[in-house]
Amino acid sequence: MRHVVFNRKGGVGKTSVVCNLAAVSATEGRKTLVVDLDPQANSSHYLMGHEACEALPNAADFFEQSLGFHLFGDGNDEWLHETPFDNLWLLPADARLAEIQPKLEARYKIYKLRDLLRRLDEFDAVFLDTPPASSFFTTSALIAADSCLIPFDCDEFSRRAIYQLLGTVREVHEDHNEQIEIGGIVVNLFQEQARLPRRLVGELEAEGLPVLRPFINASVKVRESHERHRPLVYLSPGHKVTKQFRELYRTLVDRAA
Repeated sequence: MRHVVFNRKGGVGKTSVVCNLAAVSATEGRKTLVVDLDPQANSSHYLMGHEACEALPNAADFFEQSLGFHLFGDGNDEWLHETPFDNLWLLPADARLAEIQPKLEARYKIYKLRDLLRRLDEFDAVFLDTPPASSFFTTSALIAADSCLIPFDCDEFSRRAIYQLLGTVREVHEDHNEQIEIGGIVVNLFQEQARLPRRLVGELEAEGLPVLRPFINASVKVRESHERHRPLVYLSPGHKVTKQFRELYRTLVDRAA
């Protein structure tokens, strides 16, 4: 299953959702790949720390060679790098993605990522991190994925972005990828004692939108895991938020069965 995690609004926790779900998948014995398409490369640094800067070739190199700049070979797996964690691999990003985006759009290379992931059929699960905007890379990810997960941080602006994103996914489904579906809304940074988050989530559910459970609580432990470059399942296996990510991953597996 290939999951793209996307919301146009920044700060909703896309990287945390991608890396922690992927880490849970890896600990359950599934060969798992994280694809980082964000020029900020947050997922790459979360999983590999400072070594992410030296992980070459990376996603920028992959897209460059699709333009005809053959700096590297033609192997399917040469772009992938082992992380320090068993069963967890990474296609890292860097800032050059932003520089080459106009060339990729002009040459209509929108299907290259889909074609690569189809060839990488040895992976049991793929999680794609995207920039917080509609772009060549987010469209490429939606075309390459089976499921779109929408992180929601219980904010009114994030809620508005959900409706826009639903339309984007429908358009990609109609024009490019009949397999893509809404995998669900991931309620992230949830404060269960606060009235506003409970009300906003309740309204989404009342509208019939696919809100996934459990919700992921806000926690300083998540920021600590970023700083130490260790997803929660490795840093603090017994933590409440770690258990929530495990349960959420199981929900995704059950829905895909």
